Amino acid sequence: MLLNHLSKYLESVERAIRNLEGAYVERYEEEILTVNRVNLRIRIRFQTGHMLELNEAPNTPHFQELDTYPHHKHLSERVIAVERPTIIDVIEEATLLAGETSV
Repeated sequence: MLLNHLSKYLESVERAIRNLEGAYVERYEEEILTVNRVNLRIRIRFQTGHMLELNEAPNTPHFQELDTYPHHKHLSERVIAVERPTIIDVIEEATLLAGETSV
């Protein structure tokens, strides 16, 4: 059985996705690794034509040169160092960016 905090985390991610407007989910996969670790794969399409693809996986072994390793963000032309965001933070930022470019 999942620990309570993992279950609450997954519920909060699902709730954030359900509350999206102007977007739909193409892919949502949960892979339970242990009682406190999950791998999430999510792809969201926005009506503006933008796509957000998330893969929250433990121990991503690339971009070790970044100060925030293993945490990073892929932009269209580069990868930058970032503190670890939550998936909800990423979804909210993508929603804002998708809305800004549709004006």
